[in-house]
Amino acid sequence: MKSKGIVYLVGAGPGDAGLLTLRGAELLGRADVVVYDALVNPELLRLAPPTAEIIYGGKRAKDHAIPQADLNQLLVEKARAGKTVVRLKGGDPYIFGRGGEEAEEIAAAKVPFEVVPGISSTFAAPNYAGIPITHRDHCSSYMVITGHEDPTKEESNLDWAQIAKTQGTKIVLMGVERIGQIADSLVANGMSARTPVAMVRWGTTGQQQTIEGTLATIADVVTKNKFAAPAVTIIGDVVKLRKKLNWFENRPLFGRRIVVTRTRDQASQLSRQLLDRGAEVLEIPTIRIAPTTHRELLADAMLELNSYDWMIFTSPNGVTAFFEHFFRAFEDMRDIGGVRIAAIGPATAAKLKELHLKVDLMPEEYVAGKIADAFKKYETIENLKLLLLRAEVANPELPAALEKMGAIVDDIPCYRTVPETEDLNGAAAKLAEEGCDWITFTSSS
Repeated sequence: MKSKGIVYLVGAGPGDAGLLTLRGAELLGRADVVVYDALVNPELLRLAPPTAEIIYGGKRAKDHAIPQADLNQLLVEKARAGKTVVRLKGGDPYIFGRGGEEAEEIAAAKVPFEVVPGISSTFAAPNYAGIPITHRDHCSSYMVITGHEDPTKEESNLDWAQIAKTQGTKIVLMGVERIGQIADSLVANGMSARTPVAMVRWGTTGQQQTIEGTLATIADVVTKNKFAAPAVTIIGDVVKLRKKLNWFENRPLFGRRIVVTRTRDQASQLSRQLLDRGAEVLEIPTIRIAPTTHRELLADAMLELNSYDWMIFTSPNGVTAFFEHFFRAFEDMRDIGGVRIAAIGPATAAKLKELHLKVDLMPEEYVAGKIADAFKKYETIENLKLLLLRAEVANPELPAALEKMGAIVDDIPCYRTVPETEDLNGAAAKLAEEGCDWITFTSSS
């Protein structure tokens, strides 16, 4: 019997990948199909299973990748085929995102669906710009307005006279192109021309840009700075608080674009540290880890584990690769026997610790050549049998140095590095178009 499909309308948040909800991350992790919008952080797509079908359904200005009617039908068809469909929408699905329309179509087709709220740029962008949209000393209310509509047209859905008279902060979404008309309409309907205005572009991301002015000057500020969408506009006295509360743009690496070239599995820790310091991070792995082509050698070594005195791991990749093979052959960690373990670097030691394995020897300098020096201080290895586990292409100096000390060394490749050719998150294309400030390399691979 065919399983019943479902559509999840998931809010992807305002841009910072860390602002996706736990529920959203969980659903992405078990999606069969992901249909995502233009303003969704592409890093979130990596949360989907490798087998998931990824479909771009974004809309920017007059450029629609898939017409809305066709997109609605696509969601229904995929769900009817028994798929778990995640419709990933920027911000919150029901705030100026046409999520309500999509939900109506899905409901009319009698397809099960669920809505997962997302953090909206409505308040997230001001937060990251140091602007609280309400404040006890300034205002106790706010309104959200679409700036997509021409405020000068005769039959507007928005009552600009009433908007101007209403107290509180005014948040305008999608209003960059019409900001001059919007400001003029508010002033014409009674707001002070000196009312503070801030506009936040690409809010919550490393590309965030904030400009300030007043209702009288903001259009000129936009032109002068060549300011463009997507942006959130904040109108009201709370903008003055930005001078005291601007935390995000004051971080040490804010405004810097940094490329991380580590493998996808290893990039996250470095990327997180850079993001926490305000950088915009492009993860562009130059290599990926693949299974060794010498599986027979590795299998033979595993059968003889009890004959070795030492196992030597030179990287976390070696630990991961070796034990993936190990647990295919053995069910009990105790089958590793009484062999002692040497590791190069704290990251390698940490990976072993995850497996509840203690490292007996680690050189003070975290380079492969220093392991021989560490053995000299620790004990003689003459006639001891050492299992060296590392990549297929590796420096021959280490086994040579150990053999020179009298050890019997089996240099067994347990993984290989291959060039990464996929650009899953579009980072490589962005680098080619826009450049960067720094590129990081963490190994000779």
